[in-house]
Amino acid sequence: MFKQVKSALFWYYLIKFRRRIILIVLLLIIALFANAIYADVVEYLTLKKKLEFLEIVLLVKWIIIIFNIVFSIYLLLTMFKKEEEKEISVKKEKKKIFKETSKKEETSNEKFTDREKQFLYKKKLKNKADILIDK
Repeated sequence: MFKQVKSALFWYYLIKFRRRIILIVLLLIIALFANAIYADVVEYLTLKKKLEFLEIVLLVKWIIIIFNIVFSIYLLLTMFKKEEEKEISVKKEKKKIFKETSKKEETSNEKFTDREKQFLYKKKLKNKADILIDK
């Protein structure tokens, strides 16, 4: 039973965050292949006897590896925060809408005189359907 729940959660999050997961996997693959690409570039530069570029190539390799790893970690850490931010923004929007409607109601109530307000709140107007239901 526990394995089924664990598997269901795994597949749910895998499908939900598939774009991010694919991006993370691609970044890590690039980081892993950076060493192989570096070896080929070093071999090429030694054949062409342009050893002055080896330092630049080494720096570029490590910049690529570190950037990919740090960006992957950032994507993993912010994966679940976006859901919370969306929920918070939805709640804020609902509050704004509620405030706007309450302000509109207040301004519409101010348009009425005291006598009209008493009539609206104390008297219950009945339409034909309400009268038929009461009978």
